[in-house]
Amino acid sequence: MRPPLKSGFWLVARREWRWLLHDRAALILIFGVPLFAFAVLTAVFSQPVIRGLGVVVVDADRSDTSRAIVEQVAASPNLSIVERAGDLASAARAIRGGDAIGAVYVPADFERDLKAGRRPQVVAFYNQQFLTAAGVALSGLSDSLASAVDSAASSARGAPQASAIGSLVAETIVLVNPAKNYAQFLLRTLLPMVLHVVIALAAGYAVGSEFSQRSMRTWLACAGGNPIVALVGKLAPLFAIFFVIMLSTPLILEGLLGISFKGNTPMMVVAVMLLIVGYLALGALMQLLVRDLATGLGLTGLIVSPAFGYAGVGFPILGMNAFALFWGALLPVRWYMAVLLGQAARGLPLSDSARPFAALAALATLYTVLAFLRLRSLARSTSAMRTEPEPEPEAAAVVPSRGIGGAFAGEWRRVLGIRGAFILLVVAPLVYGVYYPQPYLNQILRKIPIGVVDNDLSDLSRRIVQTLDASGAVQVVARAETLAEARTALDRGEAFAVVGIPPETERDVLKGTTVHVPIYADATYLFIFRTMSNGIAVAINTLSSELAAGGARTDGSLVKAALASTSPAEILLQPIFNPVGGYASYTVPAAFVLILQQMLLIGASMLTVVALAQGLGGAFASVLGRGIAHLTIYLPALALYFIVLPRFYGFSTLGHPVQLFALASLFTLATSFMGQAAGAWFKHPETPTLIFLGTSLPQFFLAGFSWPREAIPKPVLAAGTIFPSDLAIDGLVRIDQLGANLWEVAHDWRGLWALAAVYFVLAVISAALIKRRRAHG
Repeated sequence: MRPPLKSGFWLVARREWRWLLHDRAALILIFGVPLFAFAVLTAVFSQPVIRGLGVVVVDADRSDTSRAIVEQVAASPNLSIVERAGDLASAARAIRGGDAIGAVYVPADFERDLKAGRRPQVVAFYNQQFLTAAGVALSGLSDSLASAVDSAASSARGAPQASAIGSLVAETIVLVNPAKNYAQFLLRTLLPMVLHVVIALAAGYAVGSEFSQRSMRTWLACAGGNPIVALVGKLAPLFAIFFVIMLSTPLILEGLLGISFKGNTPMMVVAVMLLIVGYLALGALMQLLVRDLATGLGLTGLIVSPAFGYAGVGFPILGMNAFALFWGALLPVRWYMAVLLGQAARGLPLSDSARPFAALAALATLYTVLAFLRLRSLARSTSAMRTEPEPEPEAAAVVPSRGIGGAFAGEWRRVLGIRGAFILLVVAPLVYGVYYPQPYLNQILRKIPIGVVDNDLSDLSRRIVQTLDASGAVQVVARAETLAEARTALDRGEAFAVVGIPPETERDVLKGTTVHVPIYADATYLFIFRTMSNGIAVAINTLSSELAAGGARTDGSLVKAALASTSPAEILLQPIFNPVGGYASYTVPAAFVLILQQMLLIGASMLTVVALAQGLGGAFASVLGRGIAHLTIYLPALALYFIVLPRFYGFSTLGHPVQLFALASLFTLATSFMGQAAGAWFKHPETPTLIFLGTSLPQFFLAGFSWPREAIPKPVLAAGTIFPSDLAIDGLVRIDQLGANLWEVAHDWRGLWALAAVYFVLAVISAALIKRRRAHG
């Protein structure tokens, strides 16, 4: 017979390991949530190149030339013509309703004006509220229309006439991520983002359970009273599990998805260890500070769940405000991402990743020391040495209320009487409404750093550099003599593009030749790449127009004649909805819907655990009455997120309040019934936080907003509709930001009705079954 273990590290670790194996909530959190996230995200990004975005065509000319333009648009791999409308009003309805991302308008008499040399316009509209899809659609529309216009002009007028002075044309050459595979960047970063949430929650659950479900005195006794041994032994099994999961992630990405790793493996292994240690310590620290499991998990979730934005994944760090930069610097995942992208994506030398690596190590050490000090303080206090865990106040017995009205009143009493529920449903919406949008509030990127290689050294090349530097979008931070030298700055992330000015640029322009100015770009981050490329192109096109003007007004007849000689038709690319391309206007309204769902889903599930423990009246009346209570409790949050905050932050608010409220109310009821159906099967009030919080990020991409629906396989999209936020994000954003009506979002309206009905039935059945099971012991 093996002798019992002496108190110390191994005894604590074995005790923790046995608890993990027998706690279903812990197993679901540690293994189920990461598996769900991996399955969802890899399925969502299984088609890394976005194709087939819907476009509506309005051909008011109906000539051979206009038909050729339409055929060229249809041939674009990024686009798909979904409708040929008779007017722009019909095209606008298709865009608001989600059938198309853009529209192409060919005006009447286009062919006649082209042949007469009047430089007619062809207009492409694109919905910039959906920023990722709009960027791809813009590229496809620009390329296909330019090709179509050139072909049409050649057929109509023959070869273009020689211009008295040449022009400058920006030509983008992608060096980093040449396939513009944004899914590669997202998968590499999103999986660690999900795991850091799970790590912090798992540590918080393990430590916080000692204050509620287990005994802190027993824990410290197994460690011989040593707080360092107690904490290290408790977190060691979690460290081992998450270390294996984190190391297996890049192997899976490279083996199955072909996302290669380019950097130093030992540095990344140590960085993974530091990330795990940092968030294990942070999750434990939150519990040790508040000594309440539900409250501690809520605080931990508040810190880790919005980190997608603060870590520079959701929005580039160079565009954040001062608060976001400060808060992000306190998050270990912010520095881990810098090491990961520098090593895995770019293969930088170790010295270039030394600064973020040191910051990651410092934060991991700081949070570990703080957790040790707090546990030592608790170990010395008599209040921490209770033999039995604290009773859960949520389980206090009350007289069950009867009927729908009784269930309604009882739910209000629970929300006002239970601290965790009150924080989730009343306080948290206020906090998240201010806290979550902070990284995105600067809206657009300015002064993106670029480099220049001037191989001409002429007056014109100096004007090019000055024009770029004066641009609001980019800023010249590096001037290199060779492309190889500039490429080093690009690889280090010191610059996101290099503009190469060819030799004899000035001479060729004066001779009337079109000079192509190459832009060597990093397309790792699609939002930076798009903003930077557009900014450089606008700056160079502006300078080219000034050269054509030759001192005259750039909008005068001489310039128009010069432009007509080289470009017989004008292509006007017009954004609609979110016209400035603000990132906060794009992502925050959709995120607000998901935040509301997750808080209500967790809160309704938590309250269901408590309500069923207190005893209920009829299942039907209870579920309906509690759902109505949740709607009335959530009315201030709905008004805050859909009426007050969008106006405060300057987002577009085009929707009718009554229609907005109708869809939002249906969304709230569907979420409440879903939470009640799930909560009936949980034993503890904290279990919903553990299970649902870590699924937030996969749900956001599953909704087909941040990543276009056209790029997501249809079975995956169908599976995503089990969450009310999937339909609500699409419908509420289209009503509030695009001005759609309920008829134009009828698919979302009907879908939410179906979800509300299905989850109501499931909630009633679940409540009845649990009540019968408890009645029979």
